[in-house]
Amino acid sequence: METILIKTAQLLLSLSLLVVLHEFGHFMFARLFKTRVEKFYLFFNPWFSLFKIKKGDTEYGIGWLPLGGFVKISGMIDESMDKEAMKLPPQPWEFRSKKTWQRLLIMLGGVIMNFITALVIYIGILYAWGESYLPTENAKFGIEVNEVGEKIGFQNGDKILTVDNKYIENFNKIVPTIVLDNVKTVQVERNGEKVDINISDEDLALLLKSKSIINPRFPFNHSVGKVIKDSPANVAGLTKGDILKKVDGQSFDYYDEFSHYLNSKKGKEIEMQLERNGSLITKKVTVGEDGKIGFYPVFNTPEVFKLKTIKYGFFASIPAGINRGVQTTKDYLKQFKLIFNKKTKGYESLGGFATIGNIFPGNWDWYSFWNMTAFISIILAIMNLLPIPALDGGHVMFLLGEMITGRKPNEKFLEYAQIAGMILLLALVLYANANDIIKIINGTF
Repeated sequence: METILIKTAQLLLSLSLLVVLHEFGHFMFARLFKTRVEKFYLFFNPWFSLFKIKKGDTEYGIGWLPLGGFVKISGMIDESMDKEAMKLPPQPWEFRSKKTWQRLLIMLGGVIMNFITALVIYIGILYAWGESYLPTENAKFGIEVNEVGEKIGFQNGDKILTVDNKYIENFNKIVPTIVLDNVKTVQVERNGEKVDINISDEDLALLLKSKSIINPRFPFNHSVGKVIKDSPANVAGLTKGDILKKVDGQSFDYYDEFSHYLNSKKGKEIEMQLERNGSLITKKVTVGEDGKIGFYPVFNTPEVFKLKTIKYGFFASIPAGINRGVQTTKDYLKQFKLIFNKKTKGYESLGGFATIGNIFPGNWDWYSFWNMTAFISIILAIMNLLPIPALDGGHVMFLLGEMITGRKPNEKFLEYAQIAGMILLLALVLYANANDIIKIINGTF
């Protein structure tokens, strides 16, 4: 429960910050072109608001429905569907009275602000924390794979050499590269020989639906971290800091071998030999029906693997942060072709609020929080650019058409388009969140 609350708090803080900045982008350009902004809201406020205050011509407030936010710009067909105001003669301060290029900038203001926000955050991250990663060549024990990885053709202990005969420096970018770049083969070293693993569209579909398919392989001798309350490990008396040595008299070279052994002992009692404060002790533990005993291992990554760390000065962090933002944007755009690919079935991986919240860590970590916030900011920018009426991209599409043809769309047409767009968006939201519910029910979330 604590983990869920922490993830929820991070999600709400991140989205609140990004929504306010997005709407401020619209607000800023509207005020720049002397366009009246009637409302500026975080979250939607059907029927009532949690808080509101009026300053000048604008009402600022917080709604109760956390599905985004909005600015109500005078003389514009938007989600407020204020038809009566649109029947009156246009006024100089209204959106519809402004030049086409001004209206275009007002509508692009939110997207521009989201992109700028992401770049600023990435610059700040690199300046404050730098960049640390595991070079692929330093995964010296090879890889550990789950059932999906085995189904694709990988094996525990494989050492990844190249992806489509191209070396990937950062180990954590191997799977994203396979998925996003439509990789056909992965070259691995297996038992001293080079082996090609073919990647099909069906394999990509499995990769999209699964998590933690490929991880660095860790040696077995490691410490017990957090012990879950009321778990078999907790009942048996395991404590944080215990070092696992043997199970049922057997030694394991790697952690994945230990996990597989537990999986074969579901519901049965095992004897664990542990080192505690320099002394050897024995504990009998009954393995759960899920093949687990209930503790988080402590993987001493810096001791086992040599990480590469890059530090950035203030001026060096600026181009590096911009490059990261641009690359993240390119990678996210590549995902769209997977969503519409019938073979990869990327649409089945679409998620709603639970999926977004789940990308945050279970403990409060500012480095992860800002990384996720920058990524979500890019997602919001791209999603808002989709040419769907009711989104910024829909308005941009009509404005570009007006600039090309010299003809302004009929306001009644814009009204109907706005309604159609809102229905489509609602359907997408329901579909994405239904996917989350199905994943939770199936235990695959």
